[in-house]
Amino acid sequence: MTDTAQNHLADTRTGLPLPTEPVFDNVDDTRRHRKQRLAAALRLFGAYGFGEGISGHISVRDPEHHDRFWVNPFGVSFRRVKVRDLILVDEQGRVVSGHHRVNPSAFVIHSAIHRANPGATAAAHGHTVNSRALGALGRLLEPLDQESAAFYQDQVLYDSYEGPSISIEQGLDIAASLGDKRAMLLRHHGLITVGGSVDEAVHWFFTYESAAQVQLLAAAAGDPKPMNHAQASAARDGFGDRQLGWFSFQLLWDEITHEQPDLLEE
Repeated sequence: MTDTAQNHLADTRTGLPLPTEPVFDNVDDTRRHRKQRLAAALRLFGAYGFGEGISGHISVRDPEHHDRFWVNPFGVSFRRVKVRDLILVDEQGRVVSGHHRVNPSAFVIHSAIHRANPGATAAAHGHTVNSRALGALGRLLEPLDQESAAFYQDQVLYDSYEGPSISIEQGLDIAASLGDKRAMLLRHHGLITVGGSVDEAVHWFFTYESAAQVQLLAAAAGDPKPMNHAQASAARDGFGDRQLGWFSFQLLWDEITHEQPDLLEE
């Protein structure tokens, strides 16, 4: 390995040659980039079977109007969403750009999270099978492996349930309970993950869902032994790295845009 390569590796927290999220010169290019990533993330939810009827939504804050967010439209399948279908919603729940309606649950949850946490540029929510099963048990992820350790001391269980999340008060309570954590498991409901980009938030969602499956399988097969604090902390520093989370999504982006290029239609 050359000195240049060694220096490059040393520049990243993980010791990996990771690129960083692109920065654009103007807000229009930034908005287009975020919307393209959002549409791709929704198609990936569809491809991985994360759809559950009208349930589930992913949002990203508008780069110009920070009190507004882009989100998938109500009643459109994850498998069908294109960039042109995305809607922009303001803090009153009005669709200010786009031709579809907003899911009331998407509004109350995502508006509250974006308002409460400036670092949550994007949020992903779904009613996926393994997360729902883990939530039914009232158990958060244990650090059973490196991937699950990404959420060590960075997740919260939301134990309150009052029916579908369609009230402003419930959305505010969810956001307050989430705080600055990267993941929330909602008992009787589903999973929420957040990040500094769509890429990061969705990567955490995929990781949490698969880690939930590992935990359920391990518990069904025997008596799994979690990492100790030192081990879990070391694994979290690597697998929970935000830059690694962002970069990991790029592989999924390449796959879905190659397979389904129509998603980028504006």
